[in-house]
Amino acid sequence: MARALINVPPKAKRGEVIEIKTLISHTMETGFRPDNTGKPIPRDIITDFVCKYNGQEIFRAELFPAIAANPFLTFFTVATESGTLSFEWTGDSGFSATESVNISVE
Repeated sequence: MARALINVPPKAKRGEVIEIKTLISHTMETGFRPDNTGKPIPRDIITDFVCKYNGQEIFRAELFPAIAANPFLTFFTVATESGTLSFEWTGDSGFSATESVNISVE
């Protein structure tokens, strides 16, 4: 199971632009490196990231083999209402991880 770190302000004013930071630990393998017998090590990367704000998608990223071993993503959104930000990472070999955080908008 991958470990995810998420940084979202717990409170924001309505209409305020907020910064969201995510980091997930995952051993990434590009599929281009050979093992000790010369055969390529199978690719194992996170391929997609989606963030939803109260069920509505606000950010999506498609990731490729050049991404870092522990992908760190930063993006912004406007705080419109109190609710939940949900995060989902999917990848090769059936990898899937989800997290969610609450935000209070005043």
